[in-house]
Amino acid sequence: MPTAPWTVPNTPPRHAEVHVFASRFETRTLWGALKFFVKTPSVWRQVNEAPGAYGATMRAALLRRTFWTLSAWESPAALKAFARSGTHAPTARGLAPLMRDAKFATWTVTAEDLPLDWSEALRRL
Repeated sequence: MPTAPWTVPNTPPRHAEVHVFASRFETRTLWGALKFFVKTPSVWRQVNEAPGAYGATMRAALLRRTFWTLSAWESPAALKAFARSGTHAPTARGLAPLMRDAKFATWTVTAEDLPLDWSEALRRL
């Protein structure tokens, strides 16, 4: 299963509280998975430029039509601003009808816990 490397657009202050967001998406069809995969690079570029983003990674199991994201944010407001702006907002709306299932999890860690480990994200999802 391909996993994108952990990217670090911004470095959090030492001992800062970090807000983690994890997601799991399963598309209805392989065609939907291909569409999701094709849209990924533009959203990934947005994450790398997003204010308040402390890191992100993604996993894909294309033939299983399943994708996972894991990201770290300065605040819930920074995550919300990212999700509602740029490429992410119209991409999410456009892909929503193609989804069979979507799950989300949020929790907090400290800056010293970065980069995040997939095992905790998968457990929570």
